[in-house]
Amino acid sequence: MSVSAAVRPVDQAHPAKSVAVRMVGVRKAFGERVALDGADLSVVWGEVHALLGENGAGKSSLMNILAGFYGADSGVVEVEGQPAAFTEPRAASAAGIGMIHQHFKLVGPLTVLENLRLACGKRAGWRTRDAALVATDRMAKDLGFVISPDARVDQLSVSEQQKVEILKVMLGGARILIMDEPTAVLAESEAAAMLQLARRLADDGRAVILITHKLRDVSATADRVTVMRAGRTVIAGEPARGLTSAELARAMVGGETDVVRRGAASVSATIALELRNLSTAGAEHDVPLREISLGLHAGEILGIAGLGGNGQSELLETIIGLRAPTHGEILLHGTPASPLPAARREAGLRFVPADRFHLGLFGSLTLAENLAVPALSGTHPEKRYWVTRAWMRGRATRSIMDYEIAGGVADTQARLLSGGNAQKLILAREFEGEFSVLVVHSPARGLDVRAAAAVQNRLLAAAARGVGVLMISEDLDEVLALSSRVAVLSHGRLSAAKPIEHTDRAELGRLILEGV
Repeated sequence: MSVSAAVRPVDQAHPAKSVAVRMVGVRKAFGERVALDGADLSVVWGEVHALLGENGAGKSSLMNILAGFYGADSGVVEVEGQPAAFTEPRAASAAGIGMIHQHFKLVGPLTVLENLRLACGKRAGWRTRDAALVATDRMAKDLGFVISPDARVDQLSVSEQQKVEILKVMLGGARILIMDEPTAVLAESEAAAMLQLARRLADDGRAVILITHKLRDVSATADRVTVMRAGRTVIAGEPARGLTSAELARAMVGGETDVVRRGAASVSATIALELRNLSTAGAEHDVPLREISLGLHAGEILGIAGLGGNGQSELLETIIGLRAPTHGEILLHGTPASPLPAARREAGLRFVPADRFHLGLFGSLTLAENLAVPALSGTHPEKRYWVTRAWMRGRATRSIMDYEIAGGVADTQARLLSGGNAQKLILAREFEGEFSVLVVHSPARGLDVRAAAAVQNRLLAAAARGVGVLMISEDLDEVLALSSRVAVLSHGRLSAAKPIEHTDRAELGRLILEGV
């Protein structure tokens, strides 16, 4: 397919409401674990079709079959009315199917253009770098993207990397787009722009499948909705306008979800974590922290709001000891914090990063091994003698049950978990034992409604036990629902924290957009 054909609206070639994808009775098992148990999906041209379900419901498995990453054990899969038993992603791509993964499939050390040439240069027929550059520039302008083709991918922001993924599938000629949690890692303004793009692509005649946990994304963008639960389809292609968020949530979980309620604050006068005039150096593509001061009280949730890329990751990494400040100090319970991350952990500090597979987990280790890592580190080597294989498996089995970690057993490699279940694994590890300070970044990102409510209630329960919780989040709803006090981080600067009852969404939005 030529590049111009990839850009051109496709509705003329495919009459409105004709079927683009039909999947009936699809089954898939991985050993003894049944991922899909007779799942159905029908998507028509020119629509945004939302695919909902809890973590482990089978959404990604169904889409991975459509995209050729693995085959179905049984069932019908058709694309444009023709049988489609793809044996590899390349075959699905040739049929016009493109999947934009939640965890991007990019080569970090290569440039944007090098990634695009590697992924679709042969199919697009680019014989020279200049040909690739012209095609990329044309597609980027058509999509409204501003991105340097010579920038290294590992130096781009998350939203910029997502745009590279979209460019990749569009330049490859995708007419059926699978968008896996496209707004999970984006700030509100970026998420709105991404949903507008999905709407525009569908209006141009393409078929867009939107995998999401965010019910507001459905009401804002989707034409029809399919809901999966435990590998089966429980709502099949119903109009989105006819379903309430409560009805969708009940269909996803098979009952009522937990309600997140912030009780009366029992904040102590004790300062659990204090930052005094904290500043960091600004390496290339990093945001330097500038004279940040805050005091986190025992028993409170202090919310840090802001758009992504304003120093959130740098703040977390500095607090846990992965970055050294150039000025200022960090105190835990009134004592200067050790420069060693393990020593800070032993002093009662726990953390949950936004990037689960980079900072949070060892992907090649098993669930049991990841949970045991804290017992194998620190300044007390005698603890290591407690760790046996039987102890590790027993603890992992309990954590899998307690935190409802789907898709794995004690000996499963962590890299095989979905994003939501990886988050549950990190929480199971960090909430183990006694701790007094918890720093979390986007704790409910990518989780389904029940799992998100469960995580948020655990944060509230920790605060009720006297733990000081510093919650960094780009989700204003989450900040307003959970926080006792709230501050805004913008361009590496932190506003003064205010009690939640003395602020509102409009004021926070102004600080976020205009800066501190």
